[in-house]
Amino acid sequence: MDLLVIGAGPGGYAAALHAARLGRDVTLVEREAIGGTCLNVGCIPSKALIEVADAHALAGRVGSWGVDATSTVDMTRVRAHLAGVIGDLTSGVSSLLADAGVTVLAGHARFTRPGRVSVEHGDTVEFLDPRDVIVATGSRPIELADVPLDGQRVVGSAELLSTDVLPERLVLIGGGYVGVELGSAFAKLGSEVTIVEAEDRVLPGFDARTTRLVERGLRRLGIGLCLSHRAVGTDEHGLVVEPTGSDSGGPVTLPADRIGVVVGRRPDADSVAMARSGARLEPSGHVSVDAARRAADGVYAIGDLTPGPALAHKATAEAEVAAEAACGRPAAFDPTTIPMVVFGDPQVMAVGLTREEATVAGLEPSAFRFPLGASGRARTLGDTEGTVTVVADAEGTVIGVHAVGGHVAELAGEAALAVETAATIEDLAGTIHAHPTLGESLMEAALGLVGRPVHTR
Repeated sequence: MDLLVIGAGPGGYAAALHAARLGRDVTLVEREAIGGTCLNVGCIPSKALIEVADAHALAGRVGSWGVDATSTVDMTRVRAHLAGVIGDLTSGVSSLLADAGVTVLAGHARFTRPGRVSVEHGDTVEFLDPRDVIVATGSRPIELADVPLDGQRVVGSAELLSTDVLPERLVLIGGGYVGVELGSAFAKLGSEVTIVEAEDRVLPGFDARTTRLVERGLRRLGIGLCLSHRAVGTDEHGLVVEPTGSDSGGPVTLPADRIGVVVGRRPDADSVAMARSGARLEPSGHVSVDAARRAADGVYAIGDLTPGPALAHKATAEAEVAAEAACGRPAAFDPTTIPMVVFGDPQVMAVGLTREEATVAGLEPSAFRFPLGASGRARTLGDTEGTVTVVADAEGTVIGVHAVGGHVAELAGEAALAVETAATIEDLAGTIHAHPTLGESLMEAALGLVGRPVHTR
């Protein structure tokens, strides 16, 4: 066998397509569904659900515009809609793989020793000896020993996204991006939502100002925030939590008829017996790789399996590097930045360094924060709370762009391009942006940095 790819998520199927384009005879093994977690039970259905929730909530926003509207939610039809979105995308990926000549095998692949992989499907086991292997098995949800999943009352994000019954009282354990996104969606759909987070704020990986704006938005939706608390069990009424600090206060119960465990994910190296391939595993469970994504002789690892943010677009970018390297071409994964987005209400977009991070790094940064209240497009959308911030180093190079507000996730591409290409604030300020668009906010922030603000002081 020539080249084997294990895992058909965004990283795996992209690696298979790139390798086939480079002339390799590629076999792709997937134990579940083409598209992996992202397309089937993660980013795609969650964003589709968020759009449904936004459409339902729109009726409450447009009354002052002169539009009187009402809406109801049929979760059975919502579930069918999500399934349709998933089906269209996964069938498209399958067609691309077929057109590229990639052989797709259904089964559970595991290394048995360096250079040999077993593929188990039902009662059959096939042994393969590929010349090269690209492993893209991704990650799996972290489970809590004190709050075990039962598939009914206590569930993970996948079950929440496939429900056809709207929870009356939903408690989410985890205030990261999944908790914020799903909490916002279900609150808009009509659930009474509470988010439990062990840290003292939601989105603990983001800067404090961003999280304050996000928390304000969550509370505006009626979402309860139980911060600095951890889940310790369940009882007949709901989820039992207790403070994480030494402050006084014992366990309390948060009423819930559905509990969602969304505390994060861990790399899925053991399901493929990665250690038997000759690869080295880090204490975190991630596979150690070099810049070419090489984990061992003839073995490459990409995506959530490797260090760095667990994001589909990171895996897709690494896929091309791994395929190039496996084909003997010089390749290295060395991005200046990897954009981060959170589809909450408000949305969050982070690219590159914050001013605080740049200061710690000794870059003598400057920054300008443009308020969306001064954006013509934000005004027409009726969503003016938030800011767009551009950060530059002492030489005027753009090193970070950060935004909080409605629809700001759509700014991530231009922001990443500016940072990746080392654009200057004069470059950004001097680029004509279409009016009225949110993209103008990047230009306006850059104009502020160079001392020529137009729509703000």
